[in-house]
Amino acid sequence: MIIGICGSTWFAIADTYVVHNRENIGAMVTLGGTVVPYREVTLTAQVPGRIKEIAGKEGDSFEEDTLLISVDDTELLAQRRAAVAQMMNADAALREAYMQYSREWISPNSPSSPNVPGGMGMPFMMDKYFTEPFSSMSGDSNPRFDRQAELHSYGTRIEQARSTLMQVQSQIQQIDAKLRDAMGKAPFDGVITKKLAEVGDTVQPGQPLLMFADMQRLQIQVEVPARLERGLKKGDMVVAKLDVYDRPLEVTVAQIFPIADPQRHTVTVKFDLTPIDIHARPGQYAEVDVRDVNVEGKTLPIIPQEALVWSGSLPSVYVLDETGKKRELRVIRIGKDLGDGYVSVLSGLKEGEKIEIKEEKRNPTY
Repeated sequence: MIIGICGSTWFAIADTYVVHNRENIGAMVTLGGTVVPYREVTLTAQVPGRIKEIAGKEGDSFEEDTLLISVDDTELLAQRRAAVAQMMNADAALREAYMQYSREWISPNSPSSPNVPGGMGMPFMMDKYFTEPFSSMSGDSNPRFDRQAELHSYGTRIEQARSTLMQVQSQIQQIDAKLRDAMGKAPFDGVITKKLAEVGDTVQPGQPLLMFADMQRLQIQVEVPARLERGLKKGDMVVAKLDVYDRPLEVTVAQIFPIADPQRHTVTVKFDLTPIDIHARPGQYAEVDVRDVNVEGKTLPIIPQEALVWSGSLPSVYVLDETGKKRELRVIRIGKDLGDGYVSVLSGLKEGEKIEIKEEKRNPTY
């Protein structure tokens, strides 16, 4: 039904709505929450130093493993070069110890052996063929034991050289770990949400540098009272509303934290936000409807708020007869605002009745 007045500044459009019922009205509780990113990390300084580079600013996107921030590593590189030089010396000492051990094992009487004197070698020959045999006969010396002692001494030198080499290698590994810690890389595809330091700042271990978040998937985080947590389980679909989106949307229960807050007696619940073009951002306010299992819900008629006609402080609606041609203005008693453009009706209407929705719109004067 259309009613128009030419030459006037307005016209009215009337539409028809069939009243229907909605279940569990009164058993739903609206809880406030906050939009949060699916993943968010805070990169902190692991080594002391001066900030050398920051890859971008807030809002810049980066792929996984991209360098986001780095600390000056000049001193660490100098320490590594010194450690590499020590490792080369330790490696040379180990090879020398192996060579001495092999020579003593293969040729114990070689002229280059520390036990063999230089020159003509006559004192050595006298000891070998006269002094040592008589010492052995008298029990003062044991050539076999002396031989084993010499080999053990050379073996000990090998172990000492090997230990020195391993110690220097460990120092290099520690320096390499610090060099890696001096670079902060993106742990996943995401966006810089907040910079906490600037190039040139001197930082200490543990100091926050920047915040990085995955903005492709968003969630709504709600602190749910413990008594309402019973009505939720992972995978449930519930109705939510965002400030930036004027229509209700469905969200999915993604995570229910296992421990309640001892001060507020609430349980943290996260809901997956359907990826639609609603320009939602972390930090925005959101509301989620949660069913209260402790309250028995009612089945009540619901009508659009546009159908309400206010006579003073009393809400009324135009009810149409079966033919749809006659109407009567009926006073009703409304209940809770359902938040999606509808309101519940406590009395005055029943399911199946037809009501009139009237909208007045401005029209240019002809």
